[in-house]
Amino acid sequence: LNPIEQAFAKIKHWMRQAQKRTVEDTWRHIGHLVETIEAAECKNYFANAGYASVKT
Repeated sequence: LNPIEQAFAKIKHWMRQAQKRTVEDTWRHIGHLVETIEAAECKNYFANAGYASVKT
């Protein structure tokens, strides 16, 4: 997996749990979910994907 796929997998999981049924509710919820992904989590996604430029 590349880093963006890992983030998308997490967002898709949260979206399935939320079961939003309207387009407006879906977009609002996606916006909320994206804000919850923190920099440290993104750093871990890059490290997990094997990018050597990630410094710890």
